[in-house]
Amino acid sequence: MNIGVVGNITKPSLPKAIEHLFKIGKRYKLNFFLHPELQSVLKKKITTHNHAKQCHISSDLSSECDIIVAFGGDGTILSAARMVGKTQIPILGVNLGKLGFLAEVSLDELEAFINDVVKKRHLIEERTLIVAAVGNEKKEMVALNEVVIDKSSSSRVIHLTVHVDSEYLVSFQGDGIIVSTPTGSTGYALAAGGPIVTPSSKVFVIQPISPHSLSARTVIVPDVSTIHVDVERLTEHARVTADGQDEQLFVPPTRVTIRKADHTVRLIKRKDRSYYDVLRAKLLWGRDIRLRK
Repeated sequence: MNIGVVGNITKPSLPKAIEHLFKIGKRYKLNFFLHPELQSVLKKKITTHNHAKQCHISSDLSSECDIIVAFGGDGTILSAARMVGKTQIPILGVNLGKLGFLAEVSLDELEAFINDVVKKRHLIEERTLIVAAVGNEKKEMVALNEVVIDKSSSSRVIHLTVHVDSEYLVSFQGDGIIVSTPTGSTGYALAAGGPIVTPSSKVFVIQPISPHSLSARTVIVPDVSTIHVDVERLTEHARVTADGQDEQLFVPPTRVTIRKADHTVRLIKRKDRSYYDVLRAKLLWGRDIRLRK
């Protein structure tokens, strides 16, 4: 099995974590293809006799690998999702951060789960992606969690009008708007007051950010909908951001069009842990603080 490796190079524990993966790989005769940005972090380790034969540097992991292992937090997994693109190579997230909601295992659980993956005792979950295009541009921004339209730097409010397909939905002014996938419903959209949506739901969440209106509230629409957000001329500058990582600035009046992507992201999951288990463990869902000792 060929395994692609990506990671957050700002994490102090990254070299030790990947070294641990190398040791596991020797037991299962795995080959590793490392993203080039890891080379400087791991240069001494991958040139040693023990690992040189099983490790390679590749800038095109999508064509070399059967799965991708992403070390870090949710941001690393989001980056990996964009990197694999339409190849749909499964991604296994290993949490080196604090929350790591998308990460499936901790470093302590990695060896046991790699054994499950090698023996095909795991699940593959397909997660919806969304794409956003600004104006008439052909370039589309891709997101696993959410697309956000907001002010670029001004402290003034942004003026927005939203259509779902050809139907007018709402006009409001505020700090912006989030269009979230079910996967992203536990991220920025949740912090802005949106609902938690299970990943298998075929919907988008339209979530205003601090609207100056009591009637501009969360709306859930089918994910086959095309959402048009018109940023009005009254707004000086604005931006659209995908997953908090890829952003584009623009000058209103401009329409941003958001729709479901033609492909999905495939995440490697454990058979013995459900989405609701993760909610309780990582978001403390349903925890009664009155029962804390």
